[in-house]
Amino acid sequence: MATLEETLARARLQPVREAAARDAARFVKAAEKEDLIDVAFARVASPFGELLVASTPRGVVQLSLHGYDQNEALEELARKVSPRIFEAPGRLDDVRRELDEYFTGKRKSFDLPLDWQLSHGFALRVLKATARIPYGRVSSYREMAEKAGNVRATRAAGNALGGNAIPVIVPCHRVLRTGGGLGGYGGGLPMKEALLKMEGAIL
Repeated sequence: MATLEETLARARLQPVREAAARDAARFVKAAEKEDLIDVAFARVASPFGELLVASTPRGVVQLSLHGYDQNEALEELARKVSPRIFEAPGRLDDVRRELDEYFTGKRKSFDLPLDWQLSHGFALRVLKATARIPYGRVSSYREMAEKAGNVRATRAAGNALGGNAIPVIVPCHRVLRTGGGLGGYGGGLPMKEALLKMEGAIL
């Protein structure tokens, strides 16, 4: 049970928190008005824990799965994309809605623009091929390597998929080992298996 002092301390802090939230909202609105937001991010609830989604004017640039250090992800975006990064959930309403529809089984494909700038070369070709794997279907690391232009670069294809900055939307969970083994997944194999079962790709 909370002591009287703890209760009073919380009561004193509440107006401070509310004022800070109002100030933060005003700051974001001012940044939007002045076109100062290069990267907007929001946190999204999912059956697999909280996700962090970030977008630029070109499209979704990153989706960090539950278990990843969100502060580290934001710092990486600030280094690699732009330091003008703000939490602006309103800018990601479409992304959050489509993710929610996907996780509840109401959506089989995403209609979202993507910003591929965190991937390059062979890895980018692998991820673009992966983005075309249909809902309910699976492919293999070898097939992704072949579609990216080098059938022998299976390991490099696996590394590209392991570095996928936009999982779920770019469905690297649909890529399996040759022979059908699950392979790896940044969100953990239970999540990969659950997504494939939800999509009807495996029993």
